[in-house]
Amino acid sequence: MRKNLLPLMVPSFVMLASLGLTACTSEEPLGEQAQETPSAPSNFDAVYGNIKDEDLRAPLETLSSDEFEGRSPTSAGETKTLDYLTNKLKAAGYQPGNNGSFLQDVELMEITAEPNASMTIGDNTFAYKQDMIVGTKREQTAIDLTASDVVFVGYGVNAPEYQWNDYAGIDVKGKTVVILVNDPGFENPESGKFQGSTMTYYGRWTYKYEEASRQGAAAALIVHETAPASYGWSVVANSWSGPQYSLVSDDGGASRVAVEGWLTLDAAKKMFTDAGMDFDEEKRAALEGPYHKNLDLTASISLQNTIKKSVSHNVIATLPGAEHPDEHVIYTAHWDHLGKDPSLKGDQIYNGAHDNATGTAASLVMADAFAALTPRPSRSVTFLIVTAEEQGLLGSQYYAEHPVIPLSDTVANINMDAMNVLGKTKDVKVVGMGKSQLETYLEKAAKHQGRYLTEEDRPEAGSYYRSDHFSFAKKGVPALYAEGGSEPWDEQTAKYRKRMKVIVTGCYHQVCDEYRKEWDLSGIAQDAQLLFEVGYDLATGNDWPEWNESSEFQR
Repeated sequence: MRKNLLPLMVPSFVMLASLGLTACTSEEPLGEQAQETPSAPSNFDAVYGNIKDEDLRAPLETLSSDEFEGRSPTSAGETKTLDYLTNKLKAAGYQPGNNGSFLQDVELMEITAEPNASMTIGDNTFAYKQDMIVGTKREQTAIDLTASDVVFVGYGVNAPEYQWNDYAGIDVKGKTVVILVNDPGFENPESGKFQGSTMTYYGRWTYKYEEASRQGAAAALIVHETAPASYGWSVVANSWSGPQYSLVSDDGGASRVAVEGWLTLDAAKKMFTDAGMDFDEEKRAALEGPYHKNLDLTASISLQNTIKKSVSHNVIATLPGAEHPDEHVIYTAHWDHLGKDPSLKGDQIYNGAHDNATGTAASLVMADAFAALTPRPSRSVTFLIVTAEEQGLLGSQYYAEHPVIPLSDTVANINMDAMNVLGKTKDVKVVGMGKSQLETYLEKAAKHQGRYLTEEDRPEAGSYYRSDHFSFAKKGVPALYAEGGSEPWDEQTAKYRKRMKVIVTGCYHQVCDEYRKEWDLSGIAQDAQLLFEVGYDLATGNDWPEWNESSEFQR
């Protein structure tokens, strides 16, 4: 059993070091690489199961059908989804994973800021959605922040392992902190700071609000810039307006800053000009080392909120291990999507076929494959299919904060989200490459398929921190997220991939994310088989994989 596994309150980031797993380059022809990989054992199907694409089609089509109404948390679509999943898992021979129940209650808090939110900083009054966006995680119908001193805190990072603390030597209690987006390595990748252009958790907006809260600030405003944020202002304005979800907290959100928000770049520049400073010069100074500066301005912010509490559910099902049932390998996927929008003309249902009926269907098929094994693995295999991922990983966060299975008994987490509908690939994209020893298991399974591992396409976007495995990683549990690559398996797949990409591009979080009969599901089956083998090797072994020494979660 793993000992002394402690939650990570402040992640520790050090330079990324791989396991010797490098991306394919022009010096490594695909054909030569494939010839060097060992073939699968002759008894592969008997040992590792045999997941087929035709097994995936029925659950994928069902979960993304109009009948399930887009699977929004707390809706009638949730009830249908929970019934479907629990019946399937029960039929496969799985036991209820939560003290006799397949469900874990997840209490959600919905806070909607009225569009009349106001903000004045110095001589500037900023317009909601046009210049700024603000909200709160506090369970209060009104937030009134008056004449709060404004402090620029650079990147808002407190990282002892990098000898970097933007808050050192300054008291920001009750003040409004203004923060740059991303981390100091992004715009100066040759400097050796942080992980260069690869985003660390210190660069995520979630971290910046968390750290500002720990420092006792009253408000935290992030300056938006498209390149370091990896998305435009419209994403911020649309995503942060309307209902905002969080978990119900014991303190009513009192430990959070009262106001969490964003400023456009133009608004930030106006503010700095009003303070007699040049934004670009101050940003350059913040890039060089830990930095903060009083702006000699005050901020007044007013919010009116509508608050609603509700309960959604995670699904937890366990196949008990034959020898060590208290030790668990946990697979995660999220069942939820965006539901339906009656205000739309025509199609009103966000079916969420790709995101994430694919991962949920794969969970069911993999569960069947584990249940069919003889003998049963020595360790338990648990499928945790969570709610409210689309609202900010809330279902997995709730589980990690209220684990049914002790985290010290959790061998590893393997996550599946928006799986590959573009056909089989020769490569496997590792999201957050180099973080843990789980990649050695992944590389072994990939070689059995004649595949190789590569780094994700845009590590600067911080994708490792944007899916449900991250909730486990923050608590110290080694977590793996890998997905289909970009090198088609053969020429026929390449032609299909080119054709289908035209059809599905732009359907992310749109009503056109629907199940298509012409989808080639062999890529999902390929990746499900890959991750099945990783879990099988962990469940039949005795090892406890660790974070790599270079990982931010090693501590």
